[in-house]
Formats: sequence, C-alpha cells, structure tokens
Amino acid sequence: MSIAGDISEHVYLQNKESFIDISQNHWLLSLDPVVLGVWSQKEKYISAINTNSHHRIYFSDKKSGLENIEKDKVAIIDLEFFDKIEENNGVLFLLKAKKSGIYHIPAFKTFLLFFKFYKKPKLSFDQFKCLVASHSYPRRVRVISFREGDYYNIFPMDLLGDISQSGRFVFGLRHSNHALAKIIETKRIVVSEFSSSYKNIVYQLGKHHVSGPLSMDALPFKTLLTEKFNFFIPEWVESYKEINIVKTINLGSHMLLWGEPVHAKTLKPPSAHLFHIPFLLYMHQKARGYDYVMA
Repeated sequence: MSIAGDISEHVYLQNKESFIDISQNHWLLSLDPVVLGVWSQKEKYISAINTNSHHRIYFSDKKSGLENIEKDKVAIIDLEFFDKIEENNGVLFLLKAKKSGIYHIPAFKTFLLFFKFYKKPKLSFDQFKCLVASHSYPRRVRVISFREGDYYNIFPMDLLGDISQSGRFVFGLRHSNHALAKIIETKRIVVSEFSSSYKNIVYQLGKHHVSGPLSMDALPFKTLLTEKFNFFIPEWVESYKEINIVKTINLGSHMLLWGEPVHAKTLKPPSAHLFHIPFLLYMHQKARGYDYVMA
C-alpha cells in the first residue's frame, strides 16, 4: 500500500509509571523472537522504561488516550526488557514480546483465516498473533544497497528506522541475508527512499536477498553510484543515506545494526511511499473506510 500523507494509526507504550505515544519512535527489528526498538529522549520516560520490567504496547487505529485505549485498540503486545543502546541524547530500548492479542476483526474470522491461509508446521497461532500485532502500524519499505569489490546487493527492507533526531539509523537484518556478514565486516550500508510506483520492481529484488543478487546486466533498471561509498543504487530512488555501522546486537532471527549517517543526498521530490500492513489490519481499515491507496 502507498501513503502520501499522515499515518492514521497510533502506537502507545504503557507501564506502571507512564503512557507514551511512540508512533514515530518505535520499530520492529526481529521476528523470532519479536523484538521492538523504542527510542526516547525524555529523561522521565527513560527512567520509567528503565525501572519497569513489564511493558505493554497498544496499537490503535486512531489517536487515543489512556482512558479510551482499551476501546480503541486493534492489537496489544506485552513485552520485557531485552537490551538497550545509550546515546548522549537518548536511549534505544529493545523490548522482547511475551504475549499478544489481536482485535482487528472478530475472533472467529481470525481463527478461520489462520487455519485456512497461515497455519504452518513452524508457526503456531500465538506466533501468528504476535507477528500480526507487531505489524499493526504501517511499516515503510526502503531499498538497501551494499558493495564490496565485484560483489553487490540491492534489496528491500521494512525492519528499520530513521532516528533523525539522534543522527542514527537502526536495521533488523535477517541472519540468512547473503550480504549480512560482509556488511558487518565493512561496516557500511546505504538506505534509499523510493516511490511506491516501483513496488513490483522492489519486490523482485526481495527474492534475491538470500540466494544472492542478479548480475548487473540482468537488473531491470539502470543504476547510479553513491558519492561517498560508490555503492550501486537504482536510478529512480528519491534520496539516499550512506551509513557507517557502529554497533551490532544479535536479536535472534535478526541482527541489529546501529548506524551513523555520514552523507545524504536528495535526487527527486518526495512522493507516496510503500508500506507493509498485515491483511487483518487492511480488513479493519476497509471496514472503517480507510483513506490509504493500495499500491
């Protein structure tokens, strides 16, 4: 789906001491276990997260408050502290999911959909709920580029976040990704923004992040070179950031990469971007008359 304006969904973190809107400051970074990153700069919130062992994240289809959140929620996740990254002007808290609940559509329809379309030997209903809950806020898709000598890779990601107020970028990269070991070794990566009109091409790139990239001659588009790293990027991207990786943390199925942008360039005006949402959230949005354009 593509979104040109503001996202209507909101996300809130609650513990014994606080109720915080984290819509713009949370990112899904691992799927097994589900780990979410929450960034905070305010000392009172940092203290509240540090001193509480139990946290709950509410996903709502609208701006809400503590008094209405139970009514407005579409999903919840109960979490515990996993790790944190401390910077001079804030902290990224990593919270691991313990259990979840999803309320996008009636429960019997959720069961029917799971058993008909999603049930797999390695995916339980509880795991399914947790994955759906963690995706109940639109996740922007970006294009990642890497290059070392004759090797290159270009692939899409949605488990990442731009922490612009801190000058940092966070990525959750699957261990099976063909480029991960090389990225960790060289400590370099490039992230690009693109228009949702290139959705089909981007999803084709996603098929090769495990098996290895296509040859340059086989790419269905022309490429440019970034100014600092000389990495290949599609010629149609809107902008890019060249990033040095300064820290890594093993989250389970994914590796967290903590990066510092060292160069950025805008190539085209911004447009509607591509976002991922689960089918259950799409059904919920449709029932209430959503405004998003399906890409």
